[in-house]
Parts: sequence; C-alpha cells; structure tokens
Amino acid sequence: MPLRLIFMGTPDFSVPSLVALHAAGHEIVAVYTREPKPGGRRGLDLVPTPVERKARELGLPVLTPKTLRTEEALAEFAAFNADAAVVVAYGMILPKAILEAPRLGCFNVHASLLPRWRGAAPIHRAIMAGDAESGVTIMQMDEGLDTGAMAMREAIPIGEDMTTGELHDALSVLGARMMPLALSAADRGTLAATPQPADGVTYAEKISKTESRIDWSKPARAVHNHIRGLSPFPGAWFEIDGVRVKVLSSTLAGGSGAPGTALDDKLAIACGDGAVRLVQVQRAGSKAMAAEEFLRGTPVKKGAVVG
Repeated sequence: MPLRLIFMGTPDFSVPSLVALHAAGHEIVAVYTREPKPGGRRGLDLVPTPVERKARELGLPVLTPKTLRTEEALAEFAAFNADAAVVVAYGMILPKAILEAPRLGCFNVHASLLPRWRGAAPIHRAIMAGDAESGVTIMQMDEGLDTGAMAMREAIPIGEDMTTGELHDALSVLGARMMPLALSAADRGTLAATPQPADGVTYAEKISKTESRIDWSKPARAVHNHIRGLSPFPGAWFEIDGVRVKVLSSTLAGGSGAPGTALDDKLAIACGDGAVRLVQVQRAGSKAMAAEEFLRGTPVKKGAVVG
C-alpha cells in the first residue's frame, strides 16, 4: 500500500533511497534537504545538494529550512500529514516534535551495524579500524545520537583493499533496497524494532583533516587501512620533495625497511612493520593517476624517503 512519506537527506548517499521509494509508488509529499552552498568555478553560484537535484528531476517538492526547531517549521512538517519520514544522511538533528509527527514515526538508514559506529563517519571508521564487515541498520529514530531501536540489519563483507568510496556506494544501494521493505512491514504492523544492546557501542567521530597525513611508523596494515579509509575523501597523503601527494588506493607489500623508505622503484614504501604498495595517487593540483603514470613524472627510486 502506498504511503505518504517525507524524505530527508542531503548527499549522494541518500539519492538511491529517494529513487527507490519513488519507484515503489509511495507518495513523497516533501523532500527536506540542506540549503544550497556556494560553489562553481568562482564560488559564486549556489549549488543544490544531490538530493535536491534528484528531487526536482522527479518533480517532488523541496524544502531547505535552516532549522526545524521553530513553531513554523513544526507546523509545516506536521501539515504534510505523513505516514512516515525517511531520514538518510540529512545532516540536521530532528527535535522530538518532528520525530513524533508522522503516524508510523521516523526511520533512518544508518551505514553501520549498530550499535557499532554510531555518529558522523561510520564508513570511514569501519575501514580505518580494519573491520571485516559493515552493513546497514534501519533504525526507528529517537532523540539520541543513533540510539534508536533496530528494525532491520544486513551485513556485507569489507574486502581487504576496499575503500570508503566503494563501501559507501555498496551501502547506499543496500539501504535503498532495505527501506521500502521496512516501511511495508511497518505499515502492516509486522516490523519488530529491537533496542540496541549496551555492549559493543562505538562512536564514529567526524574525520579531521589533521589525521589524514600518513604515519609510516605504524604497521603496514594500519597504514593500508588508513589510506583506504580516507579514500577518496579527504585522502591520506604524504610529501616528497615538498610536494603533497594523496594516496587513493594501496595494497600490502612484502619487504621491510626504515619507515617511509622506498623499497623499490614502484612505490613500495616501508612501514613500522612490513610495507604497502601505492596503487593510485594524486599529486596536488593534478588528476588521480596510476602509480606507473605518476612515476613517469616523479620518479621515486629505491632508497628514497617520503615524509
């Protein structure tokens, strides 16, 4: 049975869920997203969010309130008389009155297997920590930070060389598949939401630019996880001859040596224990390129030291 839905989301991660709900025949009475931000080549144009662009393409009404904590915002939200609200990386905390307005409540697509990795950067943190799996939790939202009851959970493996960008895309598609199923069950009264256990709670703090520089003194696996966990954004980086180089992909390599030392002419770099081979890199101000292409313009000979 089609439901009256409010959709709330902002980045690319949210778009597949919006498309899936629309394709399922639900009536999306409003799409809430963040305000357009200055962008363009000179930073003078207002650039709408990916969700706003897709919503307008689908002919859906778009709202970009600065806050949801005014009486006017609450009245506008409640007037939609929605059966449910679907929240996917919206980027704004929902007050209690908003959470309680829809008939069935508010449901969130969260990109982790809760209660592990509550918070802002669950995909990055899972890979940086070397987790063997991640997944999506459909959560019945409450006032806490990702503390709501779990309605559905589905896991996927994290490959040894998988990057945050690759996991992001996989989880985005998975969440888009799960949410329509969860809503149908909620409408039938068969969706069982389970409180999150107290054990196993971890928090995915927002990624800081200050943590993106590669520390070659760490073990190779930790360096590799750091690189892939920050790829493609914000990007782990090192310096060579005063030039910053972002590393977008790597793999574990054989050999050992002083941390930061090139073990061959093909970007195998020694770590505190073991080594990693850099597979795709991006020189500051340049495009991303394979290691072989990079080395043609910036040779890194065996014995060279990177910082």
